[in-house]
This record gives sequence, structure tokens and C-alpha cells, in this order.
Amino acid sequence: MLTAQPGADLAEVLEEAIIAVRSRHGDSCVVDHPGTPSSTVILLQEHADQVHYLVLADSVLLLDSTDGLQVVTDDREAAFAARVRGDLDATTNGMPERESALANFMTRIQAYRNRPNGFWAAAAIPEAARQAITGSVPAASVRRVAVLTDGATRLVDRFELLDWPDLLDILDTAGPVELIRRTREAEASDPHGRRWKRGKATDDATAAYCTAFARTAASLH
Repeated sequence: MLTAQPGADLAEVLEEAIIAVRSRHGDSCVVDHPGTPSSTVILLQEHADQVHYLVLADSVLLLDSTDGLQVVTDDREAAFAARVRGDLDATTNGMPERESALANFMTRIQAYRNRPNGFWAAAAIPEAARQAITGSVPAASVRRVAVLTDGATRLVDRFELLDWPDLLDILDTAGPVELIRRTREAEASDPHGRRWKRGKATDDATAAYCTAFARTAASLH
């Protein structure tokens, strides 16, 4: 849809994608089960001299422009998790009771996924697309953009070893491979989560780095 209609509304694009995926699995899967697979989503669209964005669930979008650095993230899941993770944080990775505490935590999380009083993610409920964070900035003002899963932001928002400009500089000079290498190094230094409380010792880490909006062809490093 983005290819055929480059000015399409991003929430509508995501909504149609969820409907399409649901339709392909509805006969063979219990798509309304609380534990049905779900995903975070970030969409970027350059159209009519604007960079439009959509952010849903726990990824982070960094927009570095002439107006400063804007950090766009959907923190509803993190806010909810913070209220129910007390028993999990009382354990550490490798402890016998860790598995049970993590299972209980995940059950509570699943019960509030895609619910009005909980948080939203791309799963089987199209309404989630309308709950995403959206906005736009002038394309000519954008210098660089980073799209990051929460596993690739740990050096900043969980470990506090970097700030957001530091993270962007790593992507600019060394690329995503170096960012993820440093993240894995920090995780390995605290395998049991004693220094940094976290549900997973390591987490999926994906980063994309984009430059040169509205000036030259966008590049991915």
C-alpha cells in the first residue's frame, strides 16, 4: 500500500496489514488468544516535504533535526510492566524461582495487551493501529533518523551507559553492528541481572540508521 499510495495514512496502512495477516491465519490459529504473537512497529514515510512516522509498542524512533533530537517511544507497555514486575525483580537470572516469576509476569502482561486500560501492539486486533503514536516533521529539517528495538536501546534507557546523542554517534561512525556489539558486551558483564534488573539477560536487538532526507537519496548503513 505504501508503494502504491506513497501518501497513505500510516495508521490505515498498519490496520490493513493486521487485517491481512489475521485473515491468513484465522482458520488455523486462535488469533484472539492473549498469547497470540505480537510485534512492535515503526513506520517512516517521506511524502510532500514531510517525514511522517508511526510508533507502536516498545521500539524507539530517534529524529535528529535542526530543531533538536526528538525521542519517540510508546512507553505504555513499560509503564504497565513496572507496576506488575515486583516479584520478577525480586529474583535474578539463574535462580530456581526465576522461571515461575517470569511466567506469572508474562501471564499478567498478556492479559492487558491490546486492552483500553493496558497497552497496544500489532497482533490480531486492527484497532491497535489507531492507538499508535503518530506525527510528522519537515523533511528538510531532518539530519538523521534511527529506528531501534528495545534490545538495541539498552545502553541508554536501561544500562545508562550512553545518552541518545552518544548512541546516534555510534551508528553514524560505526553502524548498527558496533552498537549491538557493545550492548551484548554490557549484557554479558551482568548475566544474572544483578546490576541491571531486566526480564531477559539478552534481548532481540535491531537498528536501522537513515540519513539525508529530502536532500539526496536516503541511505541505510
